[in-house]
Amino acid sequence: MALFQVRELTKSYGPRVILDRLSFDIEKGEVFIILGRSGTGKSVALRQLNGLEEPDSGSVNFDGEDISSLTERELYPVRRRIAMLFQSGALFDSFNVLENVGFPLKEHTDLNDDEIRARVSEALKRVRLDGILDKFPASLSGGMRKRVALARSLVLDPEVVLFDEPTTGLDPMTAATIGHLIRDNQRELGVTCVVVTHDLALARLVGDRLAFLDQGRFRFLGNWEEASQTDDPLLRDFLAGREETDAQ
Repeated sequence: MALFQVRELTKSYGPRVILDRLSFDIEKGEVFIILGRSGTGKSVALRQLNGLEEPDSGSVNFDGEDISSLTERELYPVRRRIAMLFQSGALFDSFNVLENVGFPLKEHTDLNDDEIRARVSEALKRVRLDGILDKFPASLSGGMRKRVALARSLVLDPEVVLFDEPTTGLDPMTAATIGHLIRDNQRELGVTCVVVTHDLALARLVGDRLAFLDQGRFRFLGNWEEASQTDDPLLRDFLAGREETDAQ
């Protein structure tokens, strides 16, 4: 059975339908990419997978449990298994790196301060950072802040990591570093990853399968070989980075 089974998922903001009876599966251990033009609801779809947003109708089944209607309290153990890397990184400005990365451990475990420090140091090594435990986010580069946020998402050894535009605002070299870190950690740890991105280089580097979201539904779902052979003109133009036309 697939790790995620999403069925007939519908979400609207007022009169605007964002997700329209969306159905798809995500297999354990894969990197699943959600692509689409700006404003198509990619991040909305992502937030359904850990209960950050509740659908209007439909279901999100995670490892045999429908999480779409769980209360915040009931979602607590689920979110220990599903980490999320937000587009902004969402680091606490008033916390140093040790406190930021260690925050999930404080919230979800009974580890003492020395044990937390050791776990945080291990997580930072996974993202090729060392010697910055006492630094604050304001003193770090954008790429380093993103890597600290990635370390925080990995520190609880989650089964799933959700990535919302992980390379936004980064230069190409730094974005490539983030991409390799995502792929390397996914392979080493065996985690399932779901990545929302506009970055086609990142998508091609890390993705096993891709879904192209348009008008609330996936108009394509498959692997890269299948995508390269698509006869869908919008997907072809998107993957080629062509200029949009009035018809689009």
